[in-house]
Amino acid sequence: MDLSPAPFYQLADTAEVPADAFWLRCDDNIRLRLALWRAENPQGTVLLFPGRTEYAEKYAPIAAILVAAGLHVLTVDWRGQGLSDRLQDNTRAGHIEDFAQYQLDVLAMVEAAGALDLPEPWHLLAHSMGGGIGLAALLNGLPVETASFSAPMWGINHAPLPHAVAFGLSRISSRLGLGGRPALGTGGGGAYVLDEPFQNNLLTGYAGAWARLVREASEWPELTLGGATYDWVAAALRECRRLATEASPDLPMLVSVGTREMIVSVNAIRERASSWPASTLLEIEGGSHEVLFESPERQAEFLGAFLNHIGIDAIAPASRAFGG
Repeated sequence: MDLSPAPFYQLADTAEVPADAFWLRCDDNIRLRLALWRAENPQGTVLLFPGRTEYAEKYAPIAAILVAAGLHVLTVDWRGQGLSDRLQDNTRAGHIEDFAQYQLDVLAMVEAAGALDLPEPWHLLAHSMGGGIGLAALLNGLPVETASFSAPMWGINHAPLPHAVAFGLSRISSRLGLGGRPALGTGGGGAYVLDEPFQNNLLTGYAGAWARLVREASEWPELTLGGATYDWVAAALRECRRLATEASPDLPMLVSVGTREMIVSVNAIRERASSWPASTLLEIEGGSHEVLFESPERQAEFLGAFLNHIGIDAIAPASRAFGG
């Protein structure tokens, strides 16, 4: 496998060790960027599946905690976001035609993990859209021993539009040749953290983490993404429907959801957790969508549960990058 060096950005005043970044090609010739953080005496590897709009640099503070606990961390910029190939001329819109395409990214990531000889056991840690991709990957035989999810996209909160209206509007827009345009209610061409005031945001209630995200979006606009296209919305709804009909994989699972979750479906998470053997549902009191970027106490609650779940005897400290 051809893994050539790729750029990895770093805030000027950070003490975090930068990741090694690589370019690689998927089977359909889409170029992806991977990022790898290495532990000195690794006890395993975390395959980190990020959410929609996200990029590798966002997870540097989280990777630093996991590396300190003795874990390699490998993540990916999904096709259409970060520094990976964008999928249409309007590069600001998050776009996909079929969620099955993301499985090509997963396959390339797994092949790269093998080529890099990353230590086993491997563990899945997936957030939001990455949680939907991750569940599909597990059903396809992703070679991990455990799975952990943060607010996984196993269903979508459509408020104020009912599910049928959101799905119908997306299908009609695609048929009219408008599928590549940003969908109503998903945001425009700007970055969410720059366009939305902190007081109204749906991601985190912690100002320290929000301030860092604003800095990153301001310094590296090429990493950011705007609203999702009608095609993305239709594909995401189809995938959530499909996953809801599938039985849960036979491996230990941890899933967290905040009590202030407004983006993904809490009911879908609870239903999946209740039917998944050897599962643990962690409801984070006061947490919003991104528990890894919440207050130090909420972040440590989830990361502590994650490390315990995968059998690592370590305490998860708060990230200093967020002022904790």
